[in-house]
Order: sequence, then structure tokens, then C-alpha cells
Amino acid sequence: MPLTPLDIHNKEFTRSFRGYDEDEVNEFLDQVIKDYELVIREKKDLKEKVDQLNEKLGHFTNIETTLNKSILIAQETAEEVRGNAMKESKLIIKEAEKNADRIINEALNKSRRISMDVEELKKQAKVFRTRLKMLVEAQLEMIGTDDWDQLFDVDLGEELELAENKS
Repeated sequence: MPLTPLDIHNKEFTRSFRGYDEDEVNEFLDQVIKDYELVIREKKDLKEKVDQLNEKLGHFTNIETTLNKSILIAQETAEEVRGNAMKESKLIIKEAEKNADRIINEALNKSRRISMDVEELKKQAKVFRTRLKMLVEAQLEMIGTDDWDQLFDVDLGEELELAENKS
């Protein structure tokens, strides 16, 4: 158990022949008591400061722990969001590729149909041209025959008489 200022003050020394000067010893003891009391007060103040600082340190340690947990949660959430975004982007890309393939296939099919239609129209145009040519040639041939000349040579009056006689 540590000494107290009261212990120092109440300390009695035995007297001996040729001992120390009592007043000098008492004076010194009074000075020791004052210094010792001052040291005890300083120790008490420092202990209170240490307790306050330990309390603050505990508070800041709790804040640090909470912040670390929050950072970990934020990092985990960010990783999860990034993972979900990657999955979603892959799905979007696959969907876009499927749509692109479908559109390309539809365009190719349509192009083939149009090409076939164009070929069919070319064939029909050739057939029409050939028929028209044949028709025009036949008409030109009709026009070029001598039958027309006979029509112009015949008198209408004679034709009417012949027709009346037959009836």
C-alpha cells in the first residue's frame, strides 16, 4: 500500500542522542508532504485524462469498426452490382445477337424472294415481248398481203347486188 501525505505527516522518529534537528526534519517533511500531495493530485488528474482518452479511444475504435464494416458491405455490394451488370450485359448482347441473326436471316430470305420475283418477271417480260413481236409481225404480215388491194378494187354496188340476190 502506498504512502499517503497523512502517513508522512504522522510519522514519528525515535529520538537519539545527537539526532537530527527536529525543526529541519519537520520542515523537510512538510515540503515532502506538499510535493507528495502535488504528485498524487497530478497522478489523479492524469488518471482521469487517461480514462477520458481511453473512453474516446473506445468510441473511435467503435467508429472505426463500424466504418470498416460499412466499407466491406459497400465493397461486397459493389461487387454484386458489378456481377449483376456483367450478367445483364451478356444477356443483352446475346439478345442483340439473336435479333441481329433473325433480322439478317429475314433480310436474306426477302432478298432471295425478290431475286426470284425479278427473275420470274424477266421471264414473263421475255414471253410477253415474244408474243407481242409475233402479234405485231402477224399484223404487219396481214397488212402486207394483197387481200387489202382486192378490197379496194371491189365496187360496193356490186357487192350489195350480190348480197341481195342471194337472199
